[in-house]
Formats: sequence, structure tokens, C-alpha cells
Amino acid sequence: MPKQQSIASWLDRDIFTAWIFLAPALILLTIFLFYPIAYLFYLSFTSGSFTITGIEWVGWRNYLRLFTDSDFWQVIGNTTYFTLGTVIPTIVIPLGLAVLLDRSFALRDILRTAYFIPSVTSLVAVGLGFRWLFQTQGPVNEWLIRLGLEPIPWLSSTIWAMPVLILLSSWKQLGFNLVVFLAGLQTIPQSRYEAAELDGANSWAKFWYITLPGLQPTLVFATVTTAIFTLRSFEQVYIITGGGPLNSTNILVYYIYEQAFARFEFGYAAAAATILLAIAGIFVYLQLEFWKTN
Repeated sequence: MPKQQSIASWLDRDIFTAWIFLAPALILLTIFLFYPIAYLFYLSFTSGSFTITGIEWVGWRNYLRLFTDSDFWQVIGNTTYFTLGTVIPTIVIPLGLAVLLDRSFALRDILRTAYFIPSVTSLVAVGLGFRWLFQTQGPVNEWLIRLGLEPIPWLSSTIWAMPVLILLSSWKQLGFNLVVFLAGLQTIPQSRYEAAELDGANSWAKFWYITLPGLQPTLVFATVTTAIFTLRSFEQVYIITGGGPLNSTNILVYYIYEQAFARFEFGYAAAAATILLAIAGIFVYLQLEFWKTN
């Protein structure tokens, strides 16, 4: 019996010590993550008007308004278009570049640095640069005219404004994913490639049967983080298009900003933010399930 009590006391001591070390992180998570999410969810069921009368409980009214608002559904469509248009190239292109830059050749380190620079550049500065490049009288249209082509109203066109935002976002995130894939390639044993060469495998076979399976954890990480970064995009829309023309580039985060800080409908904006959180959670879950079954 004394021995059992001694073991129990040591277990209790270890548990107590673990909680002591976990406490700072749990406190910070509660203050800056769990409480804001809980308060956001609560606010989505209120009028969210911080007036002298206080916050009024409105139940599901904000969500009913969201799902019957044609502008909201247009924003959802814009967000889907923007997310898929950004995530796919920022996974495929860096993956191909990483495979090429993983080999030894002249200027390899310079190219790696050049591709990474955009990811550490201020998004505000990049946005201003893209707005200058793609304005009606900007350099891009000047090059088109020199090639004998018609200039394109990039930022005032409902067709071309979104591709400009996608190009900016893809270019900005490309370098980060390139570094991630280069790090992932270092974890694949070189002996696998040597064995495949002895079996007569060509470059495509080695990529498909060795590189891709070996990079699966890295692909999961890159896809999930890129999707999250893309879903919370705001600066490029704010700087370049302001959600226009005709609401064609208004994505969910910018829509939430408009509702909260332009129209001061905080409850409605909180409901939209809750939907965004749910979309992000579903997207991450589907990605993890997809990679788990492949």
C-alpha cells in the first residue's frame, strides 16, 4: 500500500508539474484564441450595434440575412475562385521549381534567393507596385501595344481584375512554398533514387513514385497553410481594387471588413466571420482526409 501511494504521489507531482509548464501557453491561447472565437460566435447572434441601448440579441437573424443576400453568395463565389486560382499554382509551380533547384548547378543559390524574396516583401508595397503595373496607362498595357495587341482595362474589368489579384497572391506566396518543398526534398533518402536508377527508372518515374510519396507530409502542410493564407487575404483587395468593379473582386475577409467598419453592422460581420471560420475548418478537414486516403 505505501508503495502504491508513493507511485500515485509521483504521478500527481508529474501531472502538477506538466500543468505548471502548460499554464502560460494555455492562458495565452485562452485570451487570444478561444475567448475571441467564443465572443465572435456570441456576437453573431446579436445586432452588434455598440450604442447607448447596448447589444440586442437577434438569434439567427444575421445568418438568415446572410444566406438570402445575393451579394454574400457572389462574395462566396469570388472567394472560391480566388482561393482555387491561388492555391493550385502556388503548389504546382514551387514543387516543380524545388525539384529543379534541388540539383547542383551554377547560380542555384542566387535563384533560390530570388524566388524567396517576394515572400518577405511588404504586401502593401507589392500591391501598390501591381496597381501601377496594371493601370490603364501602365507598363503592362504599354508592352501589349508594342506587341500589336489591344490594351486591357485590367483593374476596371470584371473579367481581368480577379486574375491580377490571383497573380499577385501567387507570386507573393511562391517563395515560401519553394523553401518548404526544398526542405521536404532533403528528407527523402538518396538511396531510393539510386536504386530506381539501377532498375532503369526515368526522371518522371522517380518523381511520381519516389518524390511525390516522400513529399506527402510536406504537401499537406503547404496546401493547408497556403489555403489559410489565401482565405484571409485582405490587403491586395483593399489596395488594388477595393472589391470592385461591380463587386467582382470582393472576397470574404474584405466583405467582413466592409460590414463591420464601413456600415458598423458588427453582428452581421461576426456572422460572416463565423462562416469564414467554418469554411476554413472544412477546407482543412477535407485536405487532411484527401491526403490520408492517397
